[in-house]
Amino acid sequence: MTTAKAGDRVVVLGAGLGALLMSRVLADHFDEVVLVDRDAVVDVPDYRPGVPHGRHAHGLVARGHQIFEQQFPGLTQDMIDAGVKPGDFSGDIQWYFGGRRLKPSRSGLVSVPATRPVLEYHLRRRVQKIPNVTFLERHDIVGLHTDPQGRTVLGARVQPSEPGSSPRTLEADLVIDSTGRGSRSPAWLEELGYGRPDEDRMRIDLAYTTRHYQAPYDPFGTDLAIIPAATPSHPRGAFFYRLPGPDNRLELSLTGLLGDHPPTDPDGFLDYVASLPVPEIHRHILACEPIDDPVMFRYPASVRRRYERLTRFPARYLVVADAVCSFNPIYAQGMTVAALQSLVLARHLQGGAVPEPAAFFRDIAKEIDSPWEFSAGADLGYPGVEGKRSAKIRFINSYVARYQRAAARDSGLTDSFVRVAGLIDPPTSLLTPGKLLRVLRLGAAGPAGPAATGPVPAPSER
Repeated sequence: MTTAKAGDRVVVLGAGLGALLMSRVLADHFDEVVLVDRDAVVDVPDYRPGVPHGRHAHGLVARGHQIFEQQFPGLTQDMIDAGVKPGDFSGDIQWYFGGRRLKPSRSGLVSVPATRPVLEYHLRRRVQKIPNVTFLERHDIVGLHTDPQGRTVLGARVQPSEPGSSPRTLEADLVIDSTGRGSRSPAWLEELGYGRPDEDRMRIDLAYTTRHYQAPYDPFGTDLAIIPAATPSHPRGAFFYRLPGPDNRLELSLTGLLGDHPPTDPDGFLDYVASLPVPEIHRHILACEPIDDPVMFRYPASVRRRYERLTRFPARYLVVADAVCSFNPIYAQGMTVAALQSLVLARHLQGGAVPEPAAFFRDIAKEIDSPWEFSAGADLGYPGVEGKRSAKIRFINSYVARYQRAAARDSGLTDSFVRVAGLIDPPTSLLTPGKLLRVLRLGAAGPAGPAATGPVPAPSER
């Protein structure tokens, strides 16, 4: 199918996951797509400095996996060939909420538990094969190049990272900022005489601390992972799963909010593991050999920049992915919302013109609204998180806690919850009359029950 051309060159600032997703779309509408990044990125399979959270647990929820596979057919098989073991998002993961294991179901949603470096590496390899996409590695992004009035962005100023190098200008018909949470777009706009976007901030003072192990056996059997998710009643959480490959290497990421951070000293790390509501994790790692020291990544606040509210904005310039909205990573929404934004970009390019910023920002805001409300509202369930708790938020948080208790006894409720968390279904789908009745009947408060056991029911049995 012939696609409409929007311009000669587009420059994407950044070469992370968001930039890769955008470049796949842009390559159909521009003669040249240039991705600029300060790191070495081409054929780099390991952690890189520009992604400090890449050393810790990442999750690609179901809707994100669907879009990744849609844009890069065969990507899942690439990762399977690299040793990643896929499975069912509900039936093959031990999910714990509030100290109870959700009763598993066969959701039909695919989980591909690749680490961030593995996922990014295979995605980048696919992008590298697109003939009109090039990577400008080891270049710092100095700023924007505009017309004298600052009304139109004409390119980006970049500079090689080698000492003594000089900056140069990359002319472009469109520039896209995909530089992540540290985006300098607000400052650049201010320098050009525009206002900074309003920001919604949810201060959570979160930390991930991660350690890797060599196990003498496979602690998961047919499952992919054990995940006691952080909740207000049990705020310490963990992601425990095997790394790609056949040799039983494991990754354990501990999470703690509001300053209750998992320690980086080995003894403190182990004590934190022992405090989790799933004692099996502590038992398993006592039998394992650590292969590195614990490493911490801190995440002070979720931030949403409201570009859709600006009344003035330069032409031929867009901001996407984490540079627009950086979600609490516990909920694993960031990569998927970036993927949804790439679909919005594709729609705006269909007519063969450079997207108009105001319309683009309005449309991506619609994709951000529901995930942001979901995560920010859930964060307000923690008493120490500052923010306005409307009657709606208080009701939803109370209902979700009761829903999770009921889902420990009802696999159909688990299936619906996993679909909402995976951004497949809207949160309102948890409030149908039938589910409300089951939640009221099964979700009464009480002590955490034993872990769910037994075979996973087929869909016809739920």
